[in-house]
Amino acid sequence: MSHETKLIVVVRNPVTRAISDYTQTLSKKPDIPTFEELVFKNRSLGIVDTSWNAIRIGMYILHLENWLQYFRLSQVHFVSGERLITDPAGEMGRVQDFLGLKRIITDKHFYFNRTKGFPCLKKPESSSQPRCLGKSKGRTHVQIDREVIEQLREFYRPFNIKFYETVGQDFKWD
Repeated sequence: MSHETKLIVVVRNPVTRAISDYTQTLSKKPDIPTFEELVFKNRSLGIVDTSWNAIRIGMYILHLENWLQYFRLSQVHFVSGERLITDPAGEMGRVQDFLGLKRIITDKHFYFNRTKGFPCLKKPESSSQPRCLGKSKGRTHVQIDREVIEQLREFYRPFNIKFYETVGQDFKWD
């Protein structure tokens, strides 16, 4: 593979990501087990089921360790999913810098869509419609018991810490 290859990876709080994944699946398959049933192999012992893809995806360090067998860390840029929502122009500026591009995407290219709860691109002159996330994005997450969220935060904490240390960036997911 070329040493010029650059990878852009969007990451977000793994607990929120898992809930979002579940919410999306639930919208397509309303008869699936509850989030709590899928998260734990044994809830009373707090044993998380890492075979469930919604959980495994958020163990970012495991994926990164695989990628680093083939790519240098300098070839990978991590976009904060949270900052992409709160500061889309800033995140896109960092992406443009990483790619060695002139910064042309700025705040003026975005507006906040209250319905979706996300920033959207303003319509280009050649289009009559602004560009926003598809129908499957921006839906309200299912309510999850606070204790389950805390157990998942504890589960992900060591993975997050190692991920932060490896990439040299604290995403502040705790």
